[in-house]
Parts: sequence; C-alpha cells; structure tokens
Amino acid sequence: MTAQILVVDDVAANVKVIEAKLASEYYDVITAKDGFEAIEQARSRKPDLILLDIMMPGMDGFETCRRLKEDPEVSHIPIVMVTALSEKSDRLKGLEAGADDFLTKPINDMALFARVRSLVRIKMLLDEVRLRDKTSMQLGMEPTTNAFISDVTGAHVLLIDDDRVQGKQIMAKLGETCKVEWLEDPEQALARAKDGQFDAILISTFLTDADGLRLASQIKSQEETRNVPLLVFVDEDDNRLMLKALEMGINDYLTVPVDRNEMIARVRTQVRRKRYQEALKSQYQKSLSMAVTDGLTGLYNRHYLNTHLTNMVRESLKNSKHLALMMMDMDHFKSVNDTYGHDAGDAVLKQLAQIITKAARSTDLPARFGGEEFVILMPETDPQAALGAANRMRELVAATPFEIKDGASIKRTVSIGVASLRPDSDSAEGLLKRADEALYSAKDAGRNLVKMAPNPVPKGW
Repeated sequence: MTAQILVVDDVAANVKVIEAKLASEYYDVITAKDGFEAIEQARSRKPDLILLDIMMPGMDGFETCRRLKEDPEVSHIPIVMVTALSEKSDRLKGLEAGADDFLTKPINDMALFARVRSLVRIKMLLDEVRLRDKTSMQLGMEPTTNAFISDVTGAHVLLIDDDRVQGKQIMAKLGETCKVEWLEDPEQALARAKDGQFDAILISTFLTDADGLRLASQIKSQEETRNVPLLVFVDEDDNRLMLKALEMGINDYLTVPVDRNEMIARVRTQVRRKRYQEALKSQYQKSLSMAVTDGLTGLYNRHYLNTHLTNMVRESLKNSKHLALMMMDMDHFKSVNDTYGHDAGDAVLKQLAQIITKAARSTDLPARFGGEEFVILMPETDPQAALGAANRMRELVAATPFEIKDGASIKRTVSIGVASLRPDSDSAEGLLKRADEALYSAKDAGRNLVKMAPNPVPKGW
C-alpha cells in the first residue's frame, strides 16, 4: 500500500530517522519543520497521513492539530502525534484536539508501520468518497460539506464484555455521552451487531469463552457492520496484541484499566469519522439522478464514468498511484433477446449488474458502458491484481445461473479486457481504448476469456 506521509518535527535528526524508516517500506515522505509549514504542506500536498511532533517552537503540535482539524479541506487526514510525553493528560489533550493516535519516542518500528497501514486504509476509503462527491459537483449536483461533524451526542455504541465489573464501569463512564448497549454473550452480540445500526462497537479481548479478536474479525467480515468502527480493550503491556489488532483492521484500542476521558475521546474520534463518511455518502446518493445513473441496472452511466475517470486519471498520475480498468461484455447476449425476449434480456443485465456490484470492492466504481458492456474502475490496483480480479469476476459470472421467467434459468459468460494506467502521459480516453481493444481480443480468442492490454504499467511503478 503506497501513501504520502507528512513528517513534522523541528529536530532534523528526528525527521531523518522517521523518514528512513518510512522510506524502507516504500512510503513517499514529505517534511515540515514547524506547525505553520505543516499546515501549508497539508493544504498544498494533501498527504495520506501526518506524523506530528508535539514539542515545537512557535506553534505546538496540539494547536497545529486543532487548526488542521478545523480546515474542511484537510480535516479528514489522519494525524498521529509523535512525542516523548507519556502522561495520560497529554494524550487526552491530543485526542481532544483531533489526533487519531499517539506514538511515543523512541518509536517502535512495528507500532509505527501498524498505525500507518491502519490509518492509510481508512484515508483511502474517505478519499474515494470525497472524489465521488467532487465528481457530482462537476455534474451540477449539490456539494457536501467537507467539515468533520463535531457533535456525536447520542451515538449508539455496542459493548461486548463478559466482565461484569468492567462492563458496569464502562456503562457508567460512556453512558454519559452515548447510548450504550451491553451484551455478555459473543454469539448474541454478533447477531445484534448485524442489525443494530451501531456507531461504534467495543470488544473486550479478555472474554472467557471467546477470542475477542476473532469476534472482531467476524464483525468486520459482515456486510452490515463492515464500516462500523471497532475498538478493543487490551492490557496496557500487551503490545503484540495491540499491533495485531491494528493489522487486522481494528480501528483503535483502549488499554485497561480504562481511563474515562480517553475512552470518550477515542470513541468520539471514531464516531465523528463514521458520521462524516456517512454524510458524504448520503448527500452523494441524494444528489444522484437519472442523469448519472443507468435506469435499468442502477449503476453509473457512461456520462458519469467519463467524468469520474478523468478525475481518477488526473489524481493517480499526480500521486504516482496505480489505476486499472476492467471492461466486460456478455457473450452472445443477442441470442438471449432473440430466444427469450427483451424482458428476459433486461432481467439478465440487471442480474449481471448485481453480480458486478457484489464482487467489486468498496473503492471500485462499476458502470454500465452501454448495451451489454460494463466497466469497473479500480483505483490503486496494479496490473497483476487487476488481472486476478477480472478472472475471478469471469468465473463468478460463468458459475451463476441467470433467472429469466417462470422459474427458468440460463448460464452465460463474459469476456473481459483489462488496461492499466501508464505513468507517463496517459489519459482517460487512452485507458478506455486499450481496455476495449483487449476486450475484443478476448472475443476473437474464443470468448469467456480475460485479456490484458499490451504495454501495461512498467514494473516497479
């Protein structure tokens, strides 16, 4: 996972050490020597993550963080404060200023990389939603406010903990600001999480008859709870478990015994991010109309795809990130209409759109290109990953029966062409053209095949 990281520290030696660590993992590093330069760099470069020192002259890290979180253009960028301070009061002050996490000097490499990977994953999802919002604005739709939502009063939180003493303490502490639902049984909690519409879920890793991290993984794997922030309770000395949780995609952790103010601050941070993402998605959905969606399948139409693809190509080239495009066409679709009628043909296309939507990642953008042709835009996907995704899609379609009428079903296949963005002087038109040529190559080679466009992205880009 590539990302651009802004390192802010007034001590040049500290910057060089962190820069070397990050560069060894192939992250792109930019630097700033004080808070003023950090704000300027954040606004101009829009990094994926900010590592911010606290003790700096002129403007300390707390004030820098506060100003960044008040700026709608950069408020969504995760901030990790790096400090020699280990007092809970300092950590709380940073969390209240908007920081997402803390690292204590000297920095542990595993802790650094775990936090970077975890927060960059979240930032990537937010970037995709924000970019779609920008595309909607270019098409004349209502814009969404970019500011983080500060009020999280009444947030619905699920607590999963079979320690009654600890559970009562957390209920008392968190119940002052949130609506907390406490369950002791893991299986009951898993079912409740699925239909509870929670803003955050807190899970103990000290459960008597269950593995807390495994339960968290199960919750993350469910479609209904995939985007709900998860926080786990861990022993303050169990660094291995903390890092494992972050690696798994758990959003944050709380050490026990739990500090009331820190718990409230960390839950608030996660709920704010979730509500911000939901606000973007909600406004985005409300703004969509038949002008940008296909009336039959409900997918984006060609007009929307062309606008969004142009934005994605520009952003990917600017940030040296991969971008792939999959173009597919249903084989012998005309025979469906000729044999079973156009109503059956429409039903088949709707079902194909559903298969595509279900198989695509949350960051991918599926669209109906026209007729029986569909396109999937795949950000930050290298050629090999794109080829693998296309073959999985082809196999899934071939294995899925399409219902037509009166309980009857038929089998159909698709041919797919895949193209990857070139890092030199590529364009949306060029990417589409190469994918289209690869698609026709798959058709000519016998159908039910995937073909990669020639001259893909050079190795190492």
